[in-house]
Amino acid sequence: MTRFRLGSALLALTALTAPAFARPNLTLNAQGYFATPGLNVMSFSDYYPDGHQTGVTIIQHGMRTAANGDLRLEASPGQWSAMPATGERTVDAATNTVSRHLSFPDPAKDRTGFNPIVYPDLKMGYSVSVTPLEGDSFRIRVDLDQPLPAKYVGKVGFNLELFPTDLFGKSWLMGNQSGIFTRQADGPMTPDATGEQIAAPLASGGTTLVVAPESDTQRMTIESKTGALALIDGRGNLNNAWYIVRGLVPAGATKGAIEWVVTPNVVPGWKYDPVLQVSQVGYMTQQPKQLVVEQDPADSAADTARLYRLTGTGREEVKRGTPASWGRFLRYGYRTWDFSDVTTPGMYVATYRGKETQPFKIGDDVYDRHVWQPTLEYFLPVQMCHMRVEEKYRVWHGLDHMDDALMAPVNLNHFDGYAQGPSTLTRFKPLQHVPGLDAGGWHDAGDYDLRVESQMGTTWLLAKMVEEFGLNYDATTIDQVKHLVEIHQPDGRNDAIQQIEHGLLSVMGSYRAFGRLYRGIQDATLKQYTLLGDASSSTDNVVNKPVAGLGTYFQGPPIKADDRLVFTEDNPNREIEVAGQLATVARVMRTQDAKLAAETLAAARDIAGKAIDRATSVDAKAFALSELYLSTGDTAYMDRLVAMKSDIVAKIDQAGWAIASVIDRVPDAAFKAEVRTAVAAYQAKLAAAAKADSPYGVPYKPDIWGAGWIIQEYGVKQWMLHKGWPDLVPTGNFVNALNFVLGVHPGQNTASFASGVGSHSATTAYGVNRADWSYIPGGVVSGTALIRPDLPELKVWPYFWQQTEYVLGGGETNYMFLVLAVNQLYKKGPQ
Repeated sequence: MTRFRLGSALLALTALTAPAFARPNLTLNAQGYFATPGLNVMSFSDYYPDGHQTGVTIIQHGMRTAANGDLRLEASPGQWSAMPATGERTVDAATNTVSRHLSFPDPAKDRTGFNPIVYPDLKMGYSVSVTPLEGDSFRIRVDLDQPLPAKYVGKVGFNLELFPTDLFGKSWLMGNQSGIFTRQADGPMTPDATGEQIAAPLASGGTTLVVAPESDTQRMTIESKTGALALIDGRGNLNNAWYIVRGLVPAGATKGAIEWVVTPNVVPGWKYDPVLQVSQVGYMTQQPKQLVVEQDPADSAADTARLYRLTGTGREEVKRGTPASWGRFLRYGYRTWDFSDVTTPGMYVATYRGKETQPFKIGDDVYDRHVWQPTLEYFLPVQMCHMRVEEKYRVWHGLDHMDDALMAPVNLNHFDGYAQGPSTLTRFKPLQHVPGLDAGGWHDAGDYDLRVESQMGTTWLLAKMVEEFGLNYDATTIDQVKHLVEIHQPDGRNDAIQQIEHGLLSVMGSYRAFGRLYRGIQDATLKQYTLLGDASSSTDNVVNKPVAGLGTYFQGPPIKADDRLVFTEDNPNREIEVAGQLATVARVMRTQDAKLAAETLAAARDIAGKAIDRATSVDAKAFALSELYLSTGDTAYMDRLVAMKSDIVAKIDQAGWAIASVIDRVPDAAFKAEVRTAVAAYQAKLAAAAKADSPYGVPYKPDIWGAGWIIQEYGVKQWMLHKGWPDLVPTGNFVNALNFVLGVHPGQNTASFASGVGSHSATTAYGVNRADWSYIPGGVVSGTALIRPDLPELKVWPYFWQQTEYVLGGGETNYMFLVLAVNQLYKKGPQ
């Protein structure tokens, strides 16, 4: 019986006769995990094993050092490996234990869902529990409902994953074995119990592992009471894996099948250092400016903040003050300090309690260079499909995917959310080549697929920037005849217009072929889908007929591995939204290519006519009707919009932005009055939420995925609402959204989410070059994510799609839009 389960009298006696460390330091807090200053231990508080976010999780001194502690069917599992279904999570106050019941298989993922997984025939239930012990130690225990079937003995084990980046160059000890955590995975390779080739264990056979013994903030001892441990570099078979500590479940075991004692080192009296958050780019002279200080919740001290202007002879103090208390957000306390009255152009740094920001600029030219431009100069060109992309001495990627595309087989549940129904919805038969799809489009994020929403989202926002801000910039040669892009080689044409044309080549290519929209174009095999690097290496650019012996992701017909599949869908909500976007683009293209503009508008009207009566999305319908009216002047669209008054008013938070551009042209006074009242009420709720949610001035509910993209989209829509109702919608709604992306966001990593933008930015990102630990300038990552329930995190790690992934269809162009919007706002003069 452990001490913390004894009666209160015996506990009191023990306190008099035993050392203070005999009791557990870890206590269960209100957030449902065990905590002591400098150490947090979470047990299945999170729910995303695919992204290394669940199971037993350890946070040492503010950094997540280990996660995903759970049973696994492979020594080094990956994203498409079998993951358990989660059952009830139990907090037992009597035993001071948190446990969760889990089971294999997971019926929600077994050959179904967004990314189907093929599970083995194993049926297994078990519980994982965590209990604090003496001092800073805790016990992990696994109890099986039934013993393992004989065929799975030696294959099922408990894995605890160690985050790699912070361990590179650190050492490890296991008995008489020792070594360092290497920057790259090294062989030799060896088959695991399933036959998968993995890196041979760095160490094995011992029962105690010491991680980073030289580091007081990272040292951790793991002791197995039930068998030998192995230390494995999971990156040997999977680029995005972590280091893995593994112990096998013994034959015949049930209760206490796995029992480990983990002892992370804790620095006595540790407190979280203050983090200073400002825009990594800076501010225009009349733009509001604020320093946000993030500090330990137990740190109530209010010290002096100082602002320095950088001069040729050093720094010159221009302002000082005490940041005001904002309160608590997630796990930290916050203070804010306003320095909006500082308007003298120049370079500045802010300091607080020995910490200093990166240099940032104040000046009305702050956004004139190096901010939105990299997105148009680098990111969009690099992502261009069906092109060879060069930059002087460098080839970003060769000519790719000129063999697009084969019609997807029917009744196919593919990966990454792609699925084909019982019909192709077109004249094309399954696996028949579809002509006209070998042009245009941008690769999506770290993948090579072309989704209709990402293609049109990018095309539409570029058109809106041309229309609203007069976007006109030429730094790139784009030659569609030669399929050649040359970065930093102007060709005399507006790059934004050329990129719009590139998007239309793909979307209108599908419309010309099908008479309807595609769902998108995706790789045929999982091996092809996970390929990193040069896009041209995944295709031979030759249209091929299907061949035997190569299957799709699972249970599909034979297909040649490098020919992509084109999918269709019957989705009236998506179709009506694209129709509205095409209408906007057609309006902008009239002065550039009248023939293409007319064809695009005709397609918009045709698609809308077929979808609008079946669409249920209020904002998509209102948006399409507004844009079609603006592009055609057809009053039938206005009449239908006015008839939607009650739906629009009821969902003003979703639909208000969609009608903002046309509100002044609505002929119905009652419509305008009721919508105005609804907008005012919505903005009042929004202001309250923005003030209460976080110190960042935007409504912010962090989740598994970084909120950067969501906040950017919110900012763009708030700009549109401001344009429609400038007296009701404050400019801070979109200005604060931009600041958030540029560095004013929670967590100790204050990097700008826009790669290569600002003094400090995300330059290890989840793009197609992520295996090189590199980035694409102007790409915008998803940003700071939430490790549930309360840790904001932005790791330096290229394989976290939920933190550092680039995306098309908003992530990059919403960012550009916000920069141009804020620039336009403050170039007009004082607000």
